[in-house]
Amino acid sequence: MSFEYFIGRRYLKAKQKQSFISMITILSIAGVTVGVMALIVVIAVMSGFEADLKSRILGVESHIVLMNQAGPFNNYREVLATVQDTDGIEAVTPFIYSQVMLRSSHGVSGAVLRGIDPETAGLVIKGVSPEALKSSPDPEASADGVAAGPGIILGKELARSLHVLKGDSVYIITPRGMISPIGHVPAMRRFKVLGYFETGMYEYDGSMAYIRIEEAQKMLRMGDTISGIEARVFNIYKAREISKQIIEKLGYPFWVRDWMQMNHNLFSALKLEKTVMFIILALIIMVAAFNIASTLIMMVMEKTKDIAILKAMGATNKSIRKIFVFNGMIIGAIGTFLGTGIGFIMCGLLEKYKFIELPGDVYYLTTLPVKLDIMDVIIIALSALVICFLATLYPASQASKLDPVEAIRYG
Repeated sequence: MSFEYFIGRRYLKAKQKQSFISMITILSIAGVTVGVMALIVVIAVMSGFEADLKSRILGVESHIVLMNQAGPFNNYREVLATVQDTDGIEAVTPFIYSQVMLRSSHGVSGAVLRGIDPETAGLVIKGVSPEALKSSPDPEASADGVAAGPGIILGKELARSLHVLKGDSVYIITPRGMISPIGHVPAMRRFKVLGYFETGMYEYDGSMAYIRIEEAQKMLRMGDTISGIEARVFNIYKAREISKQIIEKLGYPFWVRDWMQMNHNLFSALKLEKTVMFIILALIIMVAAFNIASTLIMMVMEKTKDIAILKAMGATNKSIRKIFVFNGMIIGAIGTFLGTGIGFIMCGLLEKYKFIELPGDVYYLTTLPVKLDIMDVIIIALSALVICFLATLYPASQASKLDPVEAIRYG
């Protein structure tokens, strides 16, 4: 052990008359500990929110959406094969998209109607189970003798607003009707509610409805055409790269959007919020760093004669600086280590016991989600150590500038 570290370690062990300096040292360690712990817990919770939101969105939306600028297209079987053969594609499915009105015996609501292929849609959209649509229900006569019609799956909030239960009937009304002697008549058809889906996000649960793609083609008078193709990729972060490969294969008039483009504003806002919270909570560590600087300044004042003797014995300015930088970094390292450990424990407790509950009528989840990313922890720990290091520079520099003659004369 070099003499700088030996002396620095002894200076950290304050004598009885220097108990005030020792107390400030303990408070400095506590400040760094609280700052690092708070930063780890908050960033882990925000990462958990982002991951949970991402999983919910990607449970209803696909990773890649391919559409034709001219509108519905009929050569979709060849296009499906081309997209499926692209590297990185896990599954593909055709879809039809339209805005309609849904009417039940108790209410009316606007909805987004999606015609899907039950055989392949479940491979692309994991949050919705289209199994109920695989076997379209046999027409069942209701009490009034009218056939119940094909099946439909509704978002849970949409079903609630229509006041319908599983087995009830709803009417789909679309503007693509027919011309009659009295003018344009909207198309209307009866469907049987086969089930619900729930993502926990109101914008989806309150507006989405799924039917078989063949029924959507009949209802919207589209013939053998579709609105577009959805695809799922193995690596969601390569979706943009895969999208470019698809466009290179198909060319104009097709266009592609990936999940990051479709939700760019939302995820950009989450990233900005996470960055701002990191900066705000880093100020806690900065306050603790001022305590470290204060501790070192008082230690320099207390050890003036010692510094003078060391310099008289041949210690260089660099050695004196190293002694006090070492002291400050030990304080910062202990605080960072304790804060990281307590942060890990807090995140583990939050994830296991979920003792902080959120109001379900305000948030889409009822407990705090936690996702502890090791890279976030490393960045937080390094940031804390850098701040503590910067706090040691001024006191260490002042200590190295002491004149040994003056210090011994007036010390």
